[in-house]
Amino acid sequence: MLSPSDLLPLPYTPDLTEGGIAYACRSLTCTFHRPGGAVFDRLRRVAGGVVVDVAFRRHLAEQGIPFDVLSATPFTEPDRYEISLGGHRCYVQSFLLTRREQIRAVHREPGFLLQSQALIPLEQFAGEGHNSQDIHLFAFLLALTTPSQIDTKKAIAACQPFHLIHSMPEAWAQPRTWQPLEKLALKSECEEPLTVEIGGMDAMRNFLTTPLELPPRKRLAVEQGFYSLGYIHARSQPEARLGIHSPVRGEVHLVHPHEWGNIWVYGMGILLAGYLTHEEFRRKAHVLPIGSRTFQYERTKVKNLAVPLAELRPLGPLFERVRTWEVGKKT
Repeated sequence: MLSPSDLLPLPYTPDLTEGGIAYACRSLTCTFHRPGGAVFDRLRRVAGGVVVDVAFRRHLAEQGIPFDVLSATPFTEPDRYEISLGGHRCYVQSFLLTRREQIRAVHREPGFLLQSQALIPLEQFAGEGHNSQDIHLFAFLLALTTPSQIDTKKAIAACQPFHLIHSMPEAWAQPRTWQPLEKLALKSECEEPLTVEIGGMDAMRNFLTTPLELPPRKRLAVEQGFYSLGYIHARSQPEARLGIHSPVRGEVHLVHPHEWGNIWVYGMGILLAGYLTHEEFRRKAHVLPIGSRTFQYERTKVKNLAVPLAELRPLGPLFERVRTWEVGKKT
């Protein structure tokens, strides 16, 4: 059983968000994203997950807790790695908390988190390759985000960091026919030069990015050999349309000023909660239907398995066992 004193705070630094954003952008060329605002929410969650993963590994290294980095996970998660603790694969299940009232409550009393439930999507839990002694570790990232255009403008006006993204349609990001986007060109209708970055894949499906300085109202050709294009990143907020064209696609894709989203995650703190083995979680869990209201989500979007957070095991004894196991392995 967890108590408030078992919750382990980790330091947050802005470089964690930068790494999370880089991974989230890269994922746009590999996974399906529904168009509209939902894609920005998902990218923030992906970035937040990477923030927690990296912070967790830093903590293990700083505290001298031995761990191994395992092979890459499936191609749908490029460059995503997992760790092993004491010879057992460890899955970090992290939750992004963005509601201000929750953040304030947790800052005042971290034990407030013990009212929540540890959630794992049922489909993920039932996937192949799990071992009964795999470790499911749960963590929370407290962070503000800018879900609306108004929020984004306020953040920019306050000189806060931001990362504006436009997610390209599936036909561009994951084309059915793998062929070069020949004569690819961009044109900005902004009155001032606009610096952008485009990201996608080359002929060998290697991730490729290139920065471009778009002059006002002039077409600029792209020299790099893109075969897919996942996103456009703007270094400043465009006040007019941007167009991108390749004869292969047959039409100009226009990006209007309201079609950019800020995916920067303004981290305020990370808390590691506790863990259960795969078998322990299976025995304790109950099914949570789609649309359930939880501490983490106003409405869940998938069917989950849930265990009260207070029923998790504390991490301190686990880390000590890992140290002992590592010493025993060397003797």
